[in-house]
Amino acid sequence: MTNQMNLRRLSLAAGISAALLFSVPACGQTASVTPAAAQNANAPAKVEKNVDTGIAKITLTERAMERLDMKTDTVNAGAGTDITVPYSALLYDANGKTWVFTNPAPGVFQRQSVTVARVEGGVVTATAGPAVGTAVVTVGATELFGAEFDSAK
Repeated sequence: MTNQMNLRRLSLAAGISAALLFSVPACGQTASVTPAAAQNANAPAKVEKNVDTGIAKITLTERAMERLDMKTDTVNAGAGTDITVPYSALLYDANGKTWVFTNPAPGVFQRQSVTVARVEGGVVTATAGPAVGTAVVTVGATELFGAEFDSAK
């Protein structure tokens, strides 16, 4: 008789536990949905596509730049009209085209085409690209590339 009583108590406890398990999470959920405008106001990146070029201007919050540990270096003069950039700044798109992200203003980044002549010793020599003295992203460029082409936006 004791075993049957324990079995009934166990079944009752299991039933109560299941009922609590399925009802408690619903209590913690909120019914309100944050408007898209409010979500974008707190977004770490603002992406503005240029309809003519298809290239975006990306503006990051200071917090986003800290989290990415963004670093830049400058475009230097090469031989003749060539320019040089650190290899860490160079990106390749799906078609093999080469790019760098420039940093024209604090927190603002924009992709720019680079025509690579050669890569040697961690330095890219290019025949076309940003002007000498332009800041280019050396750490965080792949994240900018991803933000620009994020299909969810």
